[in-house]
Amino acid sequence: MANYETIQFTQQAETGLIKINRPKALNALNLQVLSELGKILDDIDRDQKLRALVITGEGDKAFVAGADIKEIHELNPDKARAFAERGQKLFRRLEVLRIPVIAAVNGFALGGGCELALACDFIFASENAKFGLPEVSLGIMPGFGGTQRLARQVGLARARELTFSGKMVSAQEALAMGLVNRVLPLSELLPKVFELTAQIATRAPIAVAKAKETINTGIDLDLDSGLELERDGFADLFRTQDQVEGTKAFIEKRQPQFRGV
Repeated sequence: MANYETIQFTQQAETGLIKINRPKALNALNLQVLSELGKILDDIDRDQKLRALVITGEGDKAFVAGADIKEIHELNPDKARAFAERGQKLFRRLEVLRIPVIAAVNGFALGGGCELALACDFIFASENAKFGLPEVSLGIMPGFGGTQRLARQVGLARARELTFSGKMVSAQEALAMGLVNRVLPLSELLPKVFELTAQIATRAPIAVAKAKETINTGIDLDLDSGLELERDGFADLFRTQDQVEGTKAFIEKRQPQFRGV
């Protein structure tokens, strides 16, 4: 992996960790962060040994406290469209990444930070986390997918309330509305996330990837089409050696040794 200025990448066993590293700016997203995130995703795509990815922010105050307002202030309509398209494409890449992606939200997740977390497969949050889409207080609206993913996650009415008001909600409120999966003390956040990703790493990687793809695609289909998609994915996995190994190991009462083939 290359060296970056605004993000850090480390690896613990088969889990990669991306840390947004602009603590003095509360890890706000600027063009350099977006560029470096794109490059690190290129590296992760090529690394077949990774089984999961975690995204968090540096420090104990912010996951990502939004986009860089100084950069946004200089945009005209054409540049604003290009900026939104860049962020949307990057977050979409994250969403369809073959491995599970977990947001470990360790503080403020506002604006682009909330949109980044929403692009992950699910969110674990620290007790001090705050979520919100405050863009309307700046005369703009979410542009990195927030108007689309939030409604899919928490329902139309709650998404409208949060987006129209621009208000922040606590980690516990986010848990109650289904925005986050778990709320933990800050000191336990990453250990608990890594505990889960270690478990995911023991599962068949092709099966996990196929399940992720099927869930993400099927959610926008009618039920019958979604069930057909599931049947096809289920059948496809019977072409893999991991399927043979997994069922054989179960019969032989031993732990399977999945190789991702």
